[in-house]
Amino acid sequence: MLRQMAFAREYTLGLIQEVPETLWGVSPSGLPTHFAWQVGHLAMAQYGLMLFRMRGRAEGDVGLMPGWLRKRYARGSQPATIPTDNPTKSELLECLDRIHQEAMGFVAGLGAETLKEPTDMPYAGFPIKLGALLFCPLHESIHAGQIGLLRRAHGLEPIR
Repeated sequence: MLRQMAFAREYTLGLIQEVPETLWGVSPSGLPTHFAWQVGHLAMAQYGLMLFRMRGRAEGDVGLMPGWLRKRYARGSQPATIPTDNPTKSELLECLDRIHQEAMGFVAGLGAETLKEPTDMPYAGFPIKLGALLFCPLHESIHAGQIGLLRRAHGLEPIR
């Protein structure tokens, strides 16, 4: 699972690295999302699936997952329609990386008994903590597809 998550994140980063800052918070005509929302949502989701569902809130999580990030990019949230209302590309990428590093390190140390403990939706296949972990790279891949569509809608070259 950790290798799947690492692959999904590497692929996502490949899609967004060359996106100009000027397009970061711009929704193309007919699409209700933009790059900033996609990246913020992935950071929030990875925190939720790989950290919060595994251990609850921990000391230091306010710095790792600030309330503004969780509220702005949670499932069902609406992308900011004014591009300057979004954090910068570098700010969101820093959040994404910080959460990814923390999550990957934490999950690597989990034992099999912990992974068998029950959890709430969302999960993939099994209503246990392992199911939440399995859902994370799937979720990332779904959003990578949306990011790829955003690239094309903005006239950027496809990656694959």
